[in-house]
Amino acid sequence: MILAIDVGNTNIVLGGIEDGKASFISRLSTDTGKTEDEYAIQIKMITELNHVAPDSFDGAIISSVVPQIIATLRAAVLKVTGHTPLIVGPGIKTGLDIKIDNPAQLGSDIVVGAVAAIAHYPLPLMVIDMGTATTICVVDQNACYRGGVIIPGVKVAMESLTKNTAQLQSIGLEAPKKAIGTNTADCMRSGVVFGNAAMIDGLIDRMSQEFDGTPTVIATGGLAPRIIPYCRHEIIVNDELLLIGLEIIFRKNMT
Repeated sequence: MILAIDVGNTNIVLGGIEDGKASFISRLSTDTGKTEDEYAIQIKMITELNHVAPDSFDGAIISSVVPQIIATLRAAVLKVTGHTPLIVGPGIKTGLDIKIDNPAQLGSDIVVGAVAAIAHYPLPLMVIDMGTATTICVVDQNACYRGGVIIPGVKVAMESLTKNTAQLQSIGLEAPKKAIGTNTADCMRSGVVFGNAAMIDGLIDRMSQEFDGTPTVIATGGLAPRIIPYCRHEIIVNDELLLIGLEIIFRKNMT
């Protein structure tokens, strides 16, 4: 088993992964102010709560879109597991053929999601990752990464709406019963939930016109279960996708 850690702007997702399956998955808040000891304590507590001994890991790997947290997490993981984690970035073998203007600009989370999707789903494909930002990436029938889109995340857009409009209050992400709201809260819920679902459907249609084949569409990220059920396209939700991709990349670099 390896310890796989995916650092996003809002949350850190970590799990014990073995042979493409997660024995546990947990989430922490991303906090650049925490020390390595604070992260080490949290990681140790999570492993113990899931009845996994910290010294039972064969290794560890980290993907992060928050560069300033990497050194702290690396030290924390080493302290808990005794292994220096691999960091997804330059010099790491991923096996992904990236066909964009500047491959160095591609986020490690997008790389990891694409690697996992290629290994487990029919090509061509799209991967939707719904976190602080919503991203959609395209992998063609030859397993080449072709590009994608970046959209303000569901909560980011919602928080911007309430922050910048004096008469709109904060709401939850529950879907309303109807698309046509009859009160302010339901109008906002319809816009957030059904609006994001419709946007994803529309982007799938537009992007699919730009490459050959009908794509397999996979969604991941903490907000995917809130939005994807209201999309009209067939979309597979896989909460473990990035952790599975991290295990694949770890194994590639151990051979």
